[in-house]
Amino acid sequence: MAPRILFLLLSLLFISTSGHEEGFISVVISDKGLDFAKDFVIDTAIASIVQSQLPEIQKSVQVPLVGKAKVVLSDITIKGIQVKSSVVKTGDTGIVLVVSGATANLTLNWRYTCSSWLVPIGLSDSGTATVKVEDMEVGLTVNLRNQGGTLKLILLDYGCDVGDLSIKLNGGAAWLYQVLVDAFEGTIASSVEENISKKIREGIETLDYVLQSLPKTISLDETAALNVSFVENPVLSDSSIELEINGLFTGRNDVLVPQGHHRVSGISVSCSGTTKMIQLSIHENVFKSASLVYFNADSLQWIVDELPDQAFLNTAEWKILIPQLYKQYPNDDMNLNVSVTSPPIIEVSHEDIGATISIDIIIDVLEAGEVIPVACISVDVSASCAAEIVGNDLTGRLKLRKFSTYLKWSKIGKLHMHVIQSVTSTVLKTVIIPYLNSQLKRGIPLPILNGFALENARILYAHPWIAVCSDVSFLGDYYLRQLPAYYNVS
Repeated sequence: MAPRILFLLLSLLFISTSGHEEGFISVVISDKGLDFAKDFVIDTAIASIVQSQLPEIQKSVQVPLVGKAKVVLSDITIKGIQVKSSVVKTGDTGIVLVVSGATANLTLNWRYTCSSWLVPIGLSDSGTATVKVEDMEVGLTVNLRNQGGTLKLILLDYGCDVGDLSIKLNGGAAWLYQVLVDAFEGTIASSVEENISKKIREGIETLDYVLQSLPKTISLDETAALNVSFVENPVLSDSSIELEINGLFTGRNDVLVPQGHHRVSGISVSCSGTTKMIQLSIHENVFKSASLVYFNADSLQWIVDELPDQAFLNTAEWKILIPQLYKQYPNDDMNLNVSVTSPPIIEVSHEDIGATISIDIIIDVLEAGEVIPVACISVDVSASCAAEIVGNDLTGRLKLRKFSTYLKWSKIGKLHMHVIQSVTSTVLKTVIIPYLNSQLKRGIPLPILNGFALENARILYAHPWIAVCSDVSFLGDYYLRQLPAYYNVS
């Protein structure tokens, strides 16, 4: 198998999860997913092996009535491979891939020279032949271990065995066919076995290098990164492979250290019955870690100075609602200084993702080049978020459930409660919720390699987990040339 083929065997299935850390993203590849990977790997392996050439073979043989003949077989090319059956198995001993009953078709050029006391001037001839290799079996057994947050691939066993081999000679003397059968049949079979075995070794070495080269973090923006280091060893059952990824957000320049998040319980949601290839389970602590990172980086505050309805940011628009504001600052432009005052509380329920957000909204008036804060309204927002899959990203959309509000301070006199409620409702619906939704659209990258895409994904909720149950599709050969392969990051 070509060096990159075995890379695909496992890296198609999982990408990045040290020590006794807990994993907050779980990846489970079902037997359906393993079959998809197996078929994909075999098809890709065949495409890479076809047209490969075996080493030249030459021998000197004694031919009755002809004398000593030197026969050379060159340009031995594998032209095609057909697979009768294949299987992939997982368990405590590792991952086993076996191809049985395979047939390979080869072409070659032959030439010979011979001389004897009967024919002192010598004889020579050349031509072509085809070879059919049947009942070929190819197998390998590998295991995966966690090594410092990356995967170490261990080759436990491998090999190729050729069953039957037949040669069809095009041209040549009658005695040449028997010479090829008697003297070269075993050598050709051994050459095929050695060539494929060599490809297996090379593929495992390449895959091991690539897996250990995968990043342990993915930079998401100027503030945050996602810890995608492996946690503990992969669990290989008789019908699936399960990996755990740390999955927590960190500051972009932070050193990876254990964080104060705990799972408390095992995974409470399952894709059983959905016949999907993979299940990606995400603990609510992933979202909580994102909330904490962005809050600590002061990223949850912003100045609103532009709106689709720009008139809203002028005191004239507030003339009826807050007459004292217009009276004191007539026709002045305004800003809204919005800041989240504590890390948003994120919880996964059995229906959706809930968010509780505490916000201060400071009304600023712009007068003669000066920013004048005139009032501050505090708001406690309760919202729900429906998770969505866009490409290979987990995104979401906030929907306002309810809010409570009060006047924190004012320099323009007392504001009545109905005024505060009206102002807050308008700001939430036209400014804050749309802004947060625009940020949520950026999404969290799910652990899927470039070149592969989630397909027909379904989202399930079960506190404190959400699960993405999905099939996987291959996007094209372009991505196979992009080694080493990394995660999809939007």
